[in-house]
Amino acid sequence: MNTADAKRILETALLCSAQPLPLRDLRALFNDELGADTLKTLLAEMQEDWTQRGLELVSVASGWRFQSRPEMRDHLERLHPEKPPRYTRAALETLAIIAYRQPVTRGDMEDIRGVTINSLILKQLEDRNWIEVIGHRETVGRPALYATTRLFLDDLGLASLDQLPMIEAPRQPGLPDGGEQSSLPIDEPEAAAPAQADAAAEQGGTADEAAAAASDAPPAADADPAIAPDEPQAPAVPDLPPEASSPENQP
Repeated sequence: MNTADAKRILETALLCSAQPLPLRDLRALFNDELGADTLKTLLAEMQEDWTQRGLELVSVASGWRFQSRPEMRDHLERLHPEKPPRYTRAALETLAIIAYRQPVTRGDMEDIRGVTINSLILKQLEDRNWIEVIGHRETVGRPALYATTRLFLDDLGLASLDQLPMIEAPRQPGLPDGGEQSSLPIDEPEAAAPAQADAAAEQGGTADEAAAAASDAPPAADADPAIAPDEPQAPAVPDLPPEASSPENQP
């Protein structure tokens, strides 16, 4: 079988399938005569063949599928003007916590959000088949552990959780525009660095520059220096003659 025939078979199967097709199903089209590496090469070539068309071939968590390009969305929605279901901010925040911190319990989610989570939110996400219970934590009460499903990744057009966008930390006060923001999760330092080291780090300085700034910093308030430069020195006490300091000469 030549390459053109193999690509035509793959194209037909993918266009006629309502669900993404994994590699094992695509190999079944050829009675396992083509290996996984060969199929991946053919699929990559098909992606190039469809670059100028309204459909694109993508790899998602459940397999390979054809889907419309984002720029076609406005035109296609005119055929089906029905509005998609809308989700509350609480539901989306809960879904984001599960996606980025999974597996998590309901208590974990409530600790992160700082509020009690309504059971209807979790049921709504489960009914949508975006989350599922994958086990129970071995602790008091054995709370359920929640994680996202393959359908969640398929609906986002992702092949794995590694492709989720990074969450940027809130901009810190005093950080110059264009400065780099650290992505979550944020590891808090064990101890605060001196002000000069913080300033060097905020300005994009290297670790060596920050260390140099820290070495040039004045000692901390509790460092017990020999003489504090900003404090007035106490007047010197003159030496008393021996007889003045003797107990017998005290009044």
